[in-house]
Formats: sequence, C-alpha cells, structure tokens
Amino acid sequence: MASVPSLASSVNQRVADALASALPEAGAADPLLRRSDRADFQANGILALAKKAKANPRELATTVVEGIPTGDLIQEIEVSGPGFLNITITDRAIIETLAARAGDDRLGVPLAANPGTTVIDYAQPNVAKEMHVGHLRSAVIGAAMVEILEFTGEKVVRRHHIGDWGTQFGMLIQYLLEHPHELDHKSEEEVSGEEAMSNLNRLYKASRALFDSDEEFKTRARARVVDLQAGEPETLSLWQRFVDESKIYFYSVFNKLDMDIQDPDVVGESGYNDMLVETCRLLEESGVAVRSNGALCVFFDDVKGPDGNPTPLIVQKSDGGFGYAATDLSAIRDRVANLGATELIYVVDARQSLHFKMVFETARRAGWLNDEVKAVQLAFGTVLGKDGKPFKTREGETVRLVDLLDEAIDRATAVVRDKDKDRGLLTEQEIVENGLQVGIGAVKYADLSTSAARDYKFDLDQMVSLTGDTSVYLQYAYARIRSILRNAGDRSPVAHPELDLAPAERALGLHLDGFGALIEEAAAEHAPHKLAAYLYQLASLFTTFYTECPVVRPQPELVVGENRLFLCDLTARTLTKGMALLGIRTPEKL
Repeated sequence: MASVPSLASSVNQRVADALASALPEAGAADPLLRRSDRADFQANGILALAKKAKANPRELATTVVEGIPTGDLIQEIEVSGPGFLNITITDRAIIETLAARAGDDRLGVPLAANPGTTVIDYAQPNVAKEMHVGHLRSAVIGAAMVEILEFTGEKVVRRHHIGDWGTQFGMLIQYLLEHPHELDHKSEEEVSGEEAMSNLNRLYKASRALFDSDEEFKTRARARVVDLQAGEPETLSLWQRFVDESKIYFYSVFNKLDMDIQDPDVVGESGYNDMLVETCRLLEESGVAVRSNGALCVFFDDVKGPDGNPTPLIVQKSDGGFGYAATDLSAIRDRVANLGATELIYVVDARQSLHFKMVFETARRAGWLNDEVKAVQLAFGTVLGKDGKPFKTREGETVRLVDLLDEAIDRATAVVRDKDKDRGLLTEQEIVENGLQVGIGAVKYADLSTSAARDYKFDLDQMVSLTGDTSVYLQYAYARIRSILRNAGDRSPVAHPELDLAPAERALGLHLDGFGALIEEAAAEHAPHKLAAYLYQLASLFTTFYTECPVVRPQPELVVGENRLFLCDLTARTLTKGMALLGIRTPEKL
C-alpha cells in the first residue's frame, strides 16, 4: 500500500521551496495553490507575502519563477496580473502519477497521519414505533460518514441510540401482561419486519385506547413505569420482548436500505440507566449544575426564553425523573471514558441543535470534553415533499420509510427495464437486482448530494432520472466503462506516459488525481456531499472524454487506445470506490 503524492501537492512543494529561497524571511509560506481555468493550477499566495515584505509582487513572482525547475513535473509557469502564477503540468507527470495510483488498492489515497477514535451516533429509531421519512437522513448520512472516516484510517465506533425507555413503556408492558399473546408470532419460521411492526402497532393502539378510557388501567400502567425503572425482573423481561420485536422490524428496514447494523452497536437510552444518578452527582458536586425549584439545572448566559429569562438544561426533574440531558451526558461519559473517543459525532436533526449545544457545553464544563476530545452535531435539515412543505401522505400522516423505499425500487426497476427493452442485455433476475440497487442508490444519493444542513425535496421522478446529478447517471457511467473494458478485445489498459494528451484526457486525469485530497476534505468537514459532487463531476468529465477521444472505434493507434483504456479503468475504480463510501452499489451491467 503506497500513498501517492497528488500533482497539486508536488507543485505546491516546488513553489513553496522557490518562495522560501526568494524570500527567506517569510519562513514556510503557503503558495495558496488552486485549480484554475487559465492553466492547470494558479498560485495566489505571492500577493500577500509581497505586501508583508514590502516588495513588488510582480518582481517577487518573477524571482520565484526563475527558481522553479521545469520539464519533469511543470511544463510551463508564467506570471499573470499583479503576481499570480499560472502553472501547467506535463502530460508525462499526469499519466505517471495516475499509473502509481492505479498500482495501489487504495488508489494512492493516504491514511490520516494521526488517526483517532470517532464514536458516531446515527440511525436512531424508537422501540415500538414505525420508522418514517424523518429517520432516513440520520441513517444515510451517518453510514456514509462511517465509511469515509474508516477509509482514512480512523477507528470508528458505531452507536445507534434507540429510544427504548420512558413512560409509554408502562402502558405497553401492562397491556402485554394482561394480554400475553399479543406479540405471539404466526409461525415458528422467521418473522418478517412487517409482521413484527403490525404486532407492535396493534398493541400500541389497543393499549393507548385503554389508557385513555380506563382510569384503573392508567393507574396500573403508571405503577408499571416505577417497576421498570426499579429493574423488576418480570417487567424487564416483558420490556425486552418489545425491544426484540422492534429490532426484527428495524433490521428489516435497514436491510432494505442496504445498511449493516450490528446488535452490539445498538445501545438504547436504557444502556445508560446505571450512570444517571452518578452523572447528576458529579455535575452537582462540581457546581456545573444547580438546584432550581427542586430540579437539577445547568444555566447559560446566551440561552434565554421568549420572556428574556434564562432557559436551563434540565438534567433531573423536580420529581426525581431524568430527562434526555441526563442520558446524553451519561452517553458522553461512557463514550469518552470506556470507548476512548477523541471525537463524538451526532447525526441528529437540526431542530435539536440547541439541546446539543447545551449538552456539549455542560460536558465541557464538567471536563468530559476538552481540547483533546471534541463533540460535534452533524445537523441535518428536513425532507420536503414536491410542494416544498414537510413530507406527508395525502391524509396528512408522516410517510412510512418502508413505503418510500418500496416505491423507489419499483420506479427504478421500471427505468432499468425500459432502458434494457431494445438492448436485451439483462436477464429478469438482473433487472430486479439492478432495480433494487438503483432505487436504494437513488434515495441515498439524493440525500447525500445535498449539504446535510439544507432541507431537500423528495422527488422520485428526479431521483431515478438518467440525466442530471443523480446516482443513476453515475451508475450508468460506471456500467458503460465496464462494458467498454469487456469489449476492448485484445487491448488492455496500459499507461503510456510518453504520449501527448488531448484536453479532455488532461481534464479527466487531473480530476482523478484529486480523489485523495477530496476524501481528506470530506472526512475533516463531515461533508459527504462533497464526495457526491466530486463523483458527479468525474462522471461528467468521463462523458466528455468518451465523446471527444475514441477509445476502441474508430481505432486510434494501439498505444493511444491502451492509454485511453487505462483512463477508463481508473475512472471506473474511482467511481465504484467513491460510491461504496456513500453506501451505493455500482452494477456491472445496466
């Protein structure tokens, strides 16, 4: 495994060295290199340095240029405007660098210099409740961040903080105790997620109706909450039945989403019960939290309610019950002390931003978070319908996630079948499999190609479109390259650094070389949408290259064909790797 320095980093080093010798007093100066439409790269750092050193920027730029060797890496370098440097790379350097990338399983992408341990909290359904469209983003964004961070060498611990505790369980458990067969299964065989959810739904509705109409049942249900919190064995074993039944359902939905959720990573609110009393004691003893009207509260100067009075974070209520804050703070203690986290990422709806801001600040004051251990909320916006309003069914209900996924798969299967109608390349089984991969890919990509913080419109017609910024467009680009490589006959992909490159080959090559830097940026900024944008641009550049540079027919000379097949092959490998990091599959034939 060999990490390959990118062309940008090699050029940056050359310019930085020349700057240091032309202006020694500047020390290690940043050339501020970026891609440019006037040349391959532009260096803009000389202006600021010249100003600081009271030198003429254009003269300094000319001196720097004289100190930069050309020929192997840099073809030409010219001073432009008040002191910018326009830099063009040699064709040889482009192909040699790409050949080094192609020789590595990781495509030459370096591992992080100082990897840590990130605990990422995502995909957080509630026990005994149906998953709806609001659960989609946390799962999809979180899973992509896990893959991206792991690819950089970070140790990632997944945590699914499921809602499995609280007062409603008193009602459910009491009802199950009095109607013991309500969660029984029809047969001994494997239970479907649908059956598990319909059991839970039926039981929830029946117990709710009884709770609202029968005062004696309500009293028994409330007493049951106390038993649950006290850990009474029979109550706990009935509670566990709800958790187990819910997991059958959750896992069936995550399976449909093509996501791997492991049992040990599911740690619900109940997992931190034993820590709550101590968390409160530590906060109170250290003075971070104070008693106010009997409740244990943390106050902040900058958090006030509409009346202008401070709005505290309530860790323990005046009746002795614990709020979400106590659980979230206990989870931070556990993740830092027991899991060794250096970073905590919470993939949670933006509407909970104030809660997490207060929780993180409380944890900092308590010393559980510090400069070595940081916590961030990867906040996401709302899923909207085509009308731009929060996504609901015609009846005004929240949309079930499983219905949404089924519809996406149906639409995608129809698109795949229609596209294959005249070509007849695919078997019926391949059409069904590809429809699944295209449909789920479409849903994930629509989510991931939007910055997480923004709301996005859920428009299935747009998502499964073969044109535009969609996963189907990327999947077709990949499948087309695989087809080109299969049909290349006796030619194979071979890099030929001695060749001159056409403009479309250069553009594709330079973009391929930027994959590693892009991964580093997406990981550091928790920005999977940047990876999606990179892949879309890669597919677009490939389309231009394929249009302008014949790969197989009309036959260019052998070496040109081999070099172009090499570019095809590396593009396919980069596409499939990038898509996998987003949790999207790339069918070999489409």
